[in-house]
Amino acid sequence: MHDRSVVNDIVTRLRGMPGALLPILHAVQHELGHIPPDVVPDIAAALNLSRAEVHGVITFYPHFRSEPGARHTLEVCRAESCQAMGGEALAGHARTRLGCDFHAVSADGTFALEPVYCLGLCAQSPAVMLDGRPHARVTAARLDRLLDAARTSPAQDGART
Repeated sequence: MHDRSVVNDIVTRLRGMPGALLPILHAVQHELGHIPPDVVPDIAAALNLSRAEVHGVITFYPHFRSEPGARHTLEVCRAESCQAMGGEALAGHARTRLGCDFHAVSADGTFALEPVYCLGLCAQSPAVMLDGRPHARVTAARLDRLLDAARTSPAQDGART
């Protein structure tokens, strides 16, 4: 289905909700994997908003993206417990291994690297989450094995969200 058709269906279904813009943006990103810039005018017109208002909301929230996401998402815990147990070195290893910094995507588009501030695994630090699955007591070698396994697996279920 074409992007505009998907957006039209979403807008038609959700436009009557109070504060419909955020639910519409979430639904578009869920369906398309991102919010293409060329659909912003359609969303704005349907909600009687300016393109600048819609664009402002998209750029304000870091969850929304205008480009397709990576196949896999690696989140490295940056909270105090993980930091105390080697999280900074693990984060450095992840940056080097993926060749990108936080809030970025590896050059091959396979991995997005994101910081997360507590996965609730404080007693088992350092922790990461790969494609929505938490992993505790992660070493550099274990992270390498997780990344290698993910690289050869299909895209994550949540890759489009």
